[in-house]
Amino acid sequence: MKRIIESRKLLGVTKEAELKELKTIYRNFMKEFHPDKFVNDEPAKLEAEEKSKAFIEAYHLLVSVAPETLAQQIEKYTEVITASRIENFLYKGQTLIVDFIDGSSYEYFGIPKSVYNKLISSSTPDRFARRHIYHDYVYRRVSKASN
Repeated sequence: MKRIIESRKLLGVTKEAELKELKTIYRNFMKEFHPDKFVNDEPAKLEAEEKSKAFIEAYHLLVSVAPETLAQQIEKYTEVITASRIENFLYKGQTLIVDFIDGSSYEYFGIPKSVYNKLISSSTPDRFARRHIYHDYVYRRVSKASN
């Protein structure tokens, strides 16, 4: 959740920001701070590159967790979490990345350590995740299934 909150702060948007608003803010920022605008000023160009990278990363993160994006992907997401088993998972700083056997990966934000500990202690991690993680936390697709 920390990454999402920091991304919102960087873009200056609220939790309720829609994709259209995010896109407008992104485009305006890139018009103003695109590195190609600073041809003869190398320090300014380097600073613009760093700002642009951070802004692009924040934009893509917020777009991937936006309700409109998740609504478009809900059918595929439901298929993955019900039909494919967990192959592996990684937990770092309240972020859980789950790799599924079908090759897709999803990132879940704001997972408390206690929930993670219950996941790793569970004799049936797939079932535990379906009941306590998949629909309870903000998520985004990290990679698609390989077909």
